[in-house]
Amino acid sequence: MTDNYLLLGAKKRLIEELREKGISDEQVLQAFDKVERHRFVESFLWPKAYQNVALKLLNGQTISHPYTVAFQSQLLGISKGDKVLEIGTGSGFQAAILSAMGAKVFTIERQELLFRKTSKLLEILDSRIVTYLGDGYRGLPELAPFQKIIVTCGAPDVPPALLSQLAVGGRMVIPVGDASHTMKRITRMDEQSFEEETFGDFLFVPMLKEIVRK
Repeated sequence: MTDNYLLLGAKKRLIEELREKGISDEQVLQAFDKVERHRFVESFLWPKAYQNVALKLLNGQTISHPYTVAFQSQLLGISKGDKVLEIGTGSGFQAAILSAMGAKVFTIERQELLFRKTSKLLEILDSRIVTYLGDGYRGLPELAPFQKIIVTCGAPDVPPALLSQLAVGGRMVIPVGDASHTMKRITRMDEQSFEEETFGDFLFVPMLKEIVRK
């Protein structure tokens, strides 16, 4: 059997595992079928690429558990054509999943070395995704509003700048806390009010301010 055949089989098993864990949004599951997770990690990690585990990246960052990526994507409730802001590009896998679901993705990474590597990869794999080197706490006010905002790192609190960039009727999914992070979904009801829901605890790398130059 070829390596590609083995990876394909592992991907199918991962998708079934996600179903068993409660991922029911077919758009999410189809995106996991389209996007090759092994392309977002070093080749020596390919045997683990379709296991439900986090994997290490540059500069102490990680590519999140597939379940976490799927869970956040499901909470967002993507509609085709949604304008999405992602805070924390990381490997680029989450952005690729959202793009495969039909979203127009704008993603920010604060670590220059990781940004450069991931930007080059996304140019090859999915050139529709727009990448930025920047401070996620600031967001992208010049491109706001966004129908959806996703934060892929643990924030100590919800950044006011991101709330202000959420469109009325839009959703933000963000893990909030210190040692562990409570997954929150915030819906903008009107110009002044927001509705907040919580969905259990997760572990993320911390959300930090300012650009880290190489």
